[in-house]
Amino acid sequence: MPTREEIFDKVKATLVDALGVDEEEVTPDAALISDLGAESIDFLDIVFRLEKNFDIKIPRGELFPEQVFSDPDLIKDGMVTAKGLEELRSRMPHLDMDRFAEDPSVQQISNFFTVETIVKYLESKLS
Repeated sequence: MPTREEIFDKVKATLVDALGVDEEEVTPDAALISDLGAESIDFLDIVFRLEKNFDIKIPRGELFPEQVFSDPDLIKDGMVTAKGLEELRSRMPHLDMDRFAEDPSVQQISNFFTVETIVKYLESKLS
């Protein structure tokens, strides 16, 4: 199994290629959308590149949520419901859901998709 540093280095290279950002911008705390400028279409490219670079399969919606935000039982008035938080916790243990629960607005969730969350996801996937 690769070390955490090796995983981070590959994730960094992946994001530099996929998003056209400078290496210095790709820090563990960098948010994919607000700090690195990722758009929704970029998430598909990132997943594809990670699969190739790590020789793994990432099931759709496992790394980044998809259908959660269109389910009215999970989202109400722009906020993730308690049921939605539990759904995200079970599907995405690599996200810091306790911190997100402090302000569970749909707009805030993008701040929790960081380089570190990708590294955590890959660590668990590769172990």
